[in-house]
Amino acid sequence: MTDFKDQKEIFHPFGGFCVISLVHSSQYSKHQTENHPENPERLEVLMNSLRKEGLLEKIDVHQPSPANEEDILRVHTPEHLRNLKIFTENGGGYLDFDTYASPQSYEIAKLAAGGAIKASELILEEYDFAYSLARPPGHHATPNSAMGFCLINNMAVAIKYMMEKYSLEKFFILDIDAHYGNGIAEIFYHDPRVLYISIHQDPRTIFPGKGFIEETGSGEGEGFNMNIPMAPGSKTSDYVYVLKNILKEVCNQFKADFYYLDVGFDGHRKDHLSSLLLDDNFYQWIAGYMRKITPKMTLILEGGYTNHAMAQSNLKMIKMLMDEGIHERKWQLSSAHQLKNETKNIFKEIQNTFSSYFTL
Repeated sequence: MTDFKDQKEIFHPFGGFCVISLVHSSQYSKHQTENHPENPERLEVLMNSLRKEGLLEKIDVHQPSPANEEDILRVHTPEHLRNLKIFTENGGGYLDFDTYASPQSYEIAKLAAGGAIKASELILEEYDFAYSLARPPGHHATPNSAMGFCLINNMAVAIKYMMEKYSLEKFFILDIDAHYGNGIAEIFYHDPRVLYISIHQDPRTIFPGKGFIEETGSGEGEGFNMNIPMAPGSKTSDYVYVLKNILKEVCNQFKADFYYLDVGFDGHRKDHLSSLLLDDNFYQWIAGYMRKITPKMTLILEGGYTNHAMAQSNLKMIKMLMDEGIHERKWQLSSAHQLKNETKNIFKEIQNTFSSYFTL
């Protein structure tokens, strides 16, 4: 088994072929959501695009096993699991104004959580990167409730599992979904072992209405919840500027044992559930930049609801992780890519709020 505790040096040499695996099951389509934005077609489009590019011939695809109740109860309350199970057994429907569950959704949510666990364990084997392509997503689910299309918090279940089974001590999460992962934040808000960085649209303008810079963690977890709220209309150049100025410094200080990228494609300019203006190249860039930070990483799918844009962004991200002759895109912030004033101000505020991570 790989000893992650020896992998402390940040910014690794870039280049060479990397071994990547996917964790996926056709059973995820049994989480039926009718005409909901989060629907089975999302994963079908992603897998079909990989197939058409010939990438599935080069990538090992693993089947997940359902997370058991012991795994899930490290994160969620017994009441939440019981209520979700009864609700689905009785036919399902809307749990709240936008979160839907069908009769088989409870079992498929356990399978999605198991996919996150499987992708995490593959990193301890021969794989450099492992990517859980699952649904329903998870990062909004809190200990006692489903919300934001999410039933069980896949990421949190995987992290608690890895803590318990492998005694890993420090976990780094970068969440690039357009929406703040309030569930992940709440679950680890008091825990200094998990550094959660979320870059998302300004919560004054989007669900879930949380994720402000001043939400930094509490108690022993103070300083380990870093929010980067981006103004509507932020582009790839804005994201690149902020993340390049934050990630290397923070990762050098935190020195994680295990790295996660929580992937959301709903910040794409063609996605209707946000007002961000990212393009396909952002997802290629962040994959390359994280490759420089860590040689091993687990990716977990969250949002993304415009199928063609999602598929193209996903392809570019995976090709970068595989190093299919692609090199990191050099972003020159010319007059054509002027930063928003809000972007510079956000970075300065984060630098001041989390000054212990930065060399000022």
